[in-house]
Amino acid sequence: MIKLGEIECYLLDMDGTIYLSDQLIDKANEFIDILEEKGKDYVFFTNNSAKNSKDYQKKLDRMGLSIPLERIINSGEVTADYIKSQKADARVYPIGNPSFEKELEDAGLEVVKEKNDIDFVALAFDTTLTYQKLWDAHDLILNGVEYVAANPDYVCPLKDGKTMPDCGSMISLLETSTGKRPLIIGKPNNWMIDYAAKKSGIKKTKLAMVGDRLYTDIQMAINADITSILVLSGETNQAMLEEAKQNPDYVFESVAKIKNELEKI
Repeated sequence: MIKLGEIECYLLDMDGTIYLSDQLIDKANEFIDILEEKGKDYVFFTNNSAKNSKDYQKKLDRMGLSIPLERIINSGEVTADYIKSQKADARVYPIGNPSFEKELEDAGLEVVKEKNDIDFVALAFDTTLTYQKLWDAHDLILNGVEYVAANPDYVCPLKDGKTMPDCGSMISLLETSTGKRPLIIGKPNNWMIDYAAKKSGIKKTKLAMVGDRLYTDIQMAINADITSILVLSGETNQAMLEEAKQNPDYVFESVAKIKNELEKI
């Protein structure tokens, strides 16, 4: 653990940390302002694979945050990068929204909707999910096709304590039907951290992860041996923290409290 003022780059989870649904968490914009004022680098760093980075840029802009595209990394982008590193011209059967399919295509991969000569099944947060998609993926996985997933989150947090099923719930379904678990690219695994370090050019020892989920955000920071900062503005509450196996380096009610601490430096 290093002091807040010594952190060079803050990796910022989005859902539950910067916003809930379509509403910024209190003083999130001022938190970004203080990072810039203090000369700190930051990257919006989300496991949510429902949208691509351009979609997130537009969403943040609608909420009053003008963020350059290079400051946004999502698990779908990193999943595409991983597949490309394994086979540059891979044929991919996607289970995901159209934005995830575009992420794959932008990486130079071939998106295929039929079960012919598939190199990878790639699973992401899919609000267009159909039984046929699941069935096709089930068959391909049982036939030995390599299976990767963007993120393991079971639910996506919404306003007023509500949630919706996320990619992890779909992983569980296919794991039950096939007996096989995918390689998960997103948090808590190190693919995301390694990608961010490569993209930012900042040493991992100077990175910190800010997020609201113990089993993804905080666990990834622990796995990667970087500073972990938990905020209680999303999925995790104090009672859950007290029962958790993860022990974050810092705990704040929200990014507003981190802002207050940075102002003292």
